[in-house]
Amino acid sequence: MSKITTELLLERAVPRSTRLRKIETLNLSKLQLKTGDLDPRLFSRLRHLQKLDLSDNLLDKFPNSLSLPDLRVLNCDNNKLEDVTALKQFPLLEELTYENNVYLTLNDDYKVIFLLQNLRLLNGKDITKLANQVRRVNSHKLTSKVTAHWEKFFRDQLPEKYTAEQVKSIKKKFLKSVQTNVVYGPSSLSEFTRWRVKMIAEEFLASSLGLELNSDTESEEKMDEKEEESTKSPGEDAEDVAQVVHIYDPLVTVTPSKRKRNHSKSSPGNKRSKTKANTEKEAAEDVSAEPLHFLQCHSKGNSREDFKTQLWSCVFEPVLDSGARKDPIVNSSRTVATCGGESVCLIDCETGTVLKKYKVATEEFFSVAWTTLTMVISDSRKKAHNILAAAGRRGIVKLIHVAADFCYGEIKAHKKPIATVCFSPTQETHLFTASYDKRIALWDIGIPDCDYNFKASQLLVLETASIPLRIALVPTCPEQYLLAGCEGGCFAWNIKLDKEQKSRPFEAIFQFPDEESMTTSHRVDGLAFLNDDVVVSKSSKPGCIYLWSWSRSFDAKGKGCQQTISAVILAELEWSTTDMSYLTLSTCPAKEYVFCGDEKGSVWMYNLSNYTTAWSSAKGKRSERRISPTQILKWPELHVNGEQPPEILVNNVVADPAFTYLVVLTSVNITAIWKKS
Repeated sequence: MSKITTELLLERAVPRSTRLRKIETLNLSKLQLKTGDLDPRLFSRLRHLQKLDLSDNLLDKFPNSLSLPDLRVLNCDNNKLEDVTALKQFPLLEELTYENNVYLTLNDDYKVIFLLQNLRLLNGKDITKLANQVRRVNSHKLTSKVTAHWEKFFRDQLPEKYTAEQVKSIKKKFLKSVQTNVVYGPSSLSEFTRWRVKMIAEEFLASSLGLELNSDTESEEKMDEKEEESTKSPGEDAEDVAQVVHIYDPLVTVTPSKRKRNHSKSSPGNKRSKTKANTEKEAAEDVSAEPLHFLQCHSKGNSREDFKTQLWSCVFEPVLDSGARKDPIVNSSRTVATCGGESVCLIDCETGTVLKKYKVATEEFFSVAWTTLTMVISDSRKKAHNILAAAGRRGIVKLIHVAADFCYGEIKAHKKPIATVCFSPTQETHLFTASYDKRIALWDIGIPDCDYNFKASQLLVLETASIPLRIALVPTCPEQYLLAGCEGGCFAWNIKLDKEQKSRPFEAIFQFPDEESMTTSHRVDGLAFLNDDVVVSKSSKPGCIYLWSWSRSFDAKGKGCQQTISAVILAELEWSTTDMSYLTLSTCPAKEYVFCGDEKGSVWMYNLSNYTTAWSSAKGKRSERRISPTQILKWPELHVNGEQPPEILVNNVVADPAFTYLVVLTSVNITAIWKKS
């Protein structure tokens, strides 16, 4: 690939030129140029350049100092641009095109319209009317909201005589608060709105109050922008968005200090009074969590009156830094994917911002899962990208390239609904789908090429005796054994692919204590590994949560075909005695926590770090008494339009790997986000 030289610039000028300062039109398309090839020192000599064509190259951004003071027309089609803010260095720009840059979204369109005051044509379309809205009306309304937010919440916090440290503290709090709470326009433009609100807030502090800006805010903004890609929905118009209800929204008030009284069967008076006292003592020592956001972003038809849509699954996005991915704490992200009803949402847990929303009008999504694929993007370059799989009632898996805001394909996996999906931790393209057709299928989803062509293939089918509800791969041998909690019990399969048999029956079924004896016949609607060996499972029949040893249970099986195995119980967790089904559990292995919601909107949290060492011993005995929760997070009194939502069931609750955030999915279309303090 040729680097840009003086000779190349003179040759590619239209018409050819003998001096750089005489060039007015320059064609640098189809040269495989990368950002580092745009040398500012060389470009600074193009003082009279008015038209520049950089299409069909490999640019991922613009250098900040190209010094083209007279540039009027710029073509950047078919590149890899990820950000547009550097284009503000071309203030006279009138025509700009950057189509087929898959990482740019509607939010970027609005940013360049605001930054380039002379811009008339964007991607071939006249933006005159829209520009007036963005540059004037939008700015005026946001400025009013920012000012009002300061006056209402922050003005009285600043004393008449203040220190530099006080100024720094209140500025940080204000910038964070105003970006979270000032909402305007559709949620598909929330990234742009947040970007403008931050800009307006900084200008307000500097001009009106004399609080000068610090350079650290710029680095914070870059970090925020990296995490908050876009809110444009694949296949959606900008107007077709969800209503997001924050706890700070005037339509919703929440009073965390006032809790609902728990009248559930899980607190039967004197019998557990000692346990409750122990729980409160442990909670005070170990855990402190506060409600951060309550969001209503899965509404059918975007209706704020929708309190019927059930939310089922959520999973935190993995961090792309491959060097840190083996460490679950470093691998912690604040972006979570949630699903329920006809939509899948990506939410920034810190700000409560819905970053993206994907909707299929005829679908009801039940499960989502992440994987990271290393894709060849162009010029044989490889880049890691997070891919989200979503599935539900239609039996179809949707594959979404999140950074590109694009659903690039689907797999018609089953003829009946898919209850849950999960990716292999060792094979990035291997996806398991568990369906109401009483089958669990293993798929190789392939890796899409630069044109998003891919080929999926079915590798294995596991036959189940009843509908599979939850699946988990055994951490010590994820390529050999899979566990499933089903309507009719808990089963295990050998999934090793070196066997010829592509359709396999289960290898073992586990039996658990019933009221009087051991039983295999019970619904297992919660299943997860706490560590490499300890399995956590919930059965709706006994109304309890068991912890048991995978290795000690399965080793007892020995050689042979299908066999009934007694689970080696390590402990039993005290939980609600409700007979309500499908209130599933989750674990945070790095912090040794178990979480499970109940029928009253509460979240039961168990810190098991004091028990796991004893359980790891081959002679580890079962705990004599039930382990009580470390803390129970009660549902706050939440008012929407002056009314409380109907009875709240917690369908799912998931923590990020570092246990910074706790995401609670409910039966009333509300996603609650708690933050550990």
